[in-house]
Amino acid sequence: MTQSNHKVALVTGASNRRDIGTAICRQLAGKGFDLFFTHWKAEPDWIEEFHHELKRAGINSGSAEIDLSEADAAFQILDAAQLTIGLPSILVNNAAHSVRDGYRELDARILDEHYQVNMRATFLLSVEFARRFEASGAESGRIINLTSGQDLGPMPGELAYAATKGAISAFTKSLSAELAPIGITVNAVNPGATDSTWMNEGIRQHLLPKFPMGRIGQPSDIAKLIGFLASEEGGWITGQVIHSEGGFLRG
Repeated sequence: MTQSNHKVALVTGASNRRDIGTAICRQLAGKGFDLFFTHWKAEPDWIEEFHHELKRAGINSGSAEIDLSEADAAFQILDAAQLTIGLPSILVNNAAHSVRDGYRELDARILDEHYQVNMRATFLLSVEFARRFEASGAESGRIINLTSGQDLGPMPGELAYAATKGAISAFTKSLSAELAPIGITVNAVNPGATDSTWMNEGIRQHLLPKFPMGRIGQPSDIAKLIGFLASEEGGWITGQVIHSEGGFLRG
């Protein structure tokens, strides 16, 4: 394990140079956090390149390709992070699973695949993180979950995704009350429609008029908010679901 005086942040789902997880890692690195991140089916050359980037910034980093649908994924991740970098004090549950469905297509397999990644992995990683944090005697921790604004409007054709991501909001609020006495804040962030790996030019042209600020959200936009919540300045905020959508207009 590489020794450092930096706090350690754990981020799930940093698998591509353009995705939200990578932007979050860069933001936290800029604030002096050492990093452990998970990825899935990423290009090996890019992972190595990203580690070099973080090293040049003076940050220790580690990563692992872990399938979050596995029942013991949370334990795999935390064991690997502790062995490689150290015990995390920041957890960002960013990774998600999403496929189109709708009432004609939704079945047990689709629902289970969403549940395994979006709910089970997030929930178990959060509580195991909290247990290890409490046992360490640390004083200040953060859990930041990503959701997708399911309480703001319907998401036709994405029933499994909307249901499982929506559950994260309820979990966040209840867990925040349990963990406040041990110094961990728990919040959720909705980044809205963000120009990351899933957008093409047709989607951009469709969505742009819905942004009154004249541009589509970028991964760096949400990363800045998460950086604030992870900082000392964000220490009085807990149990919140924060919508960071640039005034996105639904309908």
